[in-house]
Amino acid sequence: MAEANWYVVHTYSGYENKVKANIEKTIENRHLEDQILEVRVPMQEVTEVKNGVRKQVQKKLFPGYVLINMVMNDDTWYVVRNTRGVTGFVGPGSKPVPLTEAEMRPLGIKVENIEVDFEVGDQVMVIGGVWKDTVGVVQDLNPGRQMLTINVDLFGRETPVEISFAEVQKI
Repeated sequence: MAEANWYVVHTYSGYENKVKANIEKTIENRHLEDQILEVRVPMQEVTEVKNGVRKQVQKKLFPGYVLINMVMNDDTWYVVRNTRGVTGFVGPGSKPVPLTEAEMRPLGIKVENIEVDFEVGDQVMVIGGVWKDTVGVVQDLNPGRQMLTINVDLFGRETPVEISFAEVQKI
């Protein structure tokens, strides 16, 4: 299989999150999880002062652009290019150009792969993020996206939650 790279997609201004949601829905519907690995709208934390009140807010780092980690082929190109709100890939003509490692480094995108020693059915503890100190049972592993799905007890119900490999450890 070909290697996945990060590509930049140009969108209508203000449609970045909508494009991200539409692409993720299409990935799920067409079962392209192994070809389109991740869709990101890069954000940065900024301090705003309004009416004398300081407030930390999230702002888009590149308004009008979305980053996609994907294996470039005719299917994935077609899916992304024909998503509502997308005007095209960044690159000469219709040929998308992948980002280099040097271009990705300032964006905080790490290319390292984490190897895990747990399987479906194992109990894990979340060690970071919103679900920190939560114990769950592994339901699904996705090494390509470096994510796993666990079931956690939320308000007395088993609820599936998707978490990064880096945020969990085996019990």
